[in-house]
Amino acid sequence: MPYNEKLEKRISALIGSETGLTAKKMFGGVGFLLHGNMACGVHKDALIVRVGPDNYQAALDRPATSVFDITGRPMTGWVMVAADSLESDAALEEWTKQGVAFARSLPPK
Repeated sequence: MPYNEKLEKRISALIGSETGLTAKKMFGGVGFLLHGNMACGVHKDALIVRVGPDNYQAALDRPATSVFDITGRPMTGWVMVAADSLESDAALEEWTKQGVAFARSLPPK
């Protein structure tokens, strides 16, 4: 299944002007990296957000989220957000900004 390119374009419109942000094809979708650290991305129809270990459980407790697990090994600190919960730009922006904030807290690669 190809990934949701419309979601990719919406993310790019929201955070594409961040200094040091690049988009990279990965895991059958696209990832947005800030200074080499993944912030968020698209896998199939879902948004992937790197929230970090401290915000992980709170993010999972929110509606329409699930563990990011595409290999059989869940990635702690990352969540998947169902596309149908991201219809408003405000909802998408909230998640993408959280991913950018976490990536910004990490040292550049």
